[in-house]
Amino acid sequence: MNIGAGVPTVPVTDLKDGDFLLDVREDDEWQAGHAEGALHIPISEFVARYGELTEAAPQDGRVHVICRSGGRSAQVTMYLVQQGIDAVNVDGGMQHWNATGRPVVTDDGKPGFVL
Repeated sequence: MNIGAGVPTVPVTDLKDGDFLLDVREDDEWQAGHAEGALHIPISEFVARYGELTEAAPQDGRVHVICRSGGRSAQVTMYLVQQGIDAVNVDGGMQHWNATGRPVVTDDGKPGFVL
């Protein structure tokens, strides 16, 4: 499924343990709950912190971009694709992540929720 024109998109159910996940939600959303192991760079800081992504992302791997519902992550996905990075938008975002029973945690590892 594609959101908008040409945004590569995958459903949450296609993600496997160990897939690289970039969460672009804002700090309050992240603190409420996120996927364990995800890299957090808020969309509002993304361009300034782009180097953090390029350092952390797997060299020849795919970047799965997620937000709350898929809109902000679609924007970041298109930016990354334009930079030559293999990136895909996670369809439905953290709302679908949570709905499919995937764990949502806080920074201290306790159960979290999607804000």
